[in-house]
Amino acid sequence: MSKQTAIRLSDETYARLQRLAERTGRTATYYIREAVEEHLDDLEDIYLVEQVLERVRRGEEQTMSPQEFWRDLED
Repeated sequence: MSKQTAIRLSDETYARLQRLAERTGRTATYYIREAVEEHLDDLEDIYLVEQVLERVRRGEEQTMSPQEFWRDLED
């Protein structure tokens, strides 16, 4: 099942998207879906890293030096 959503694009981005779609014979929707699916993992990763970094700054997350990390892997 798929869901429908709406987004607002700047005039320039919309025009670029339309030109790409016309030149390639694909729909603008195809390229929007491709962009979201391609970058969603990265955005989720960035969000999770920011959360961990905040916990580290508050002293709520344990950290280790690179030497400790490699030493623990050898054990």
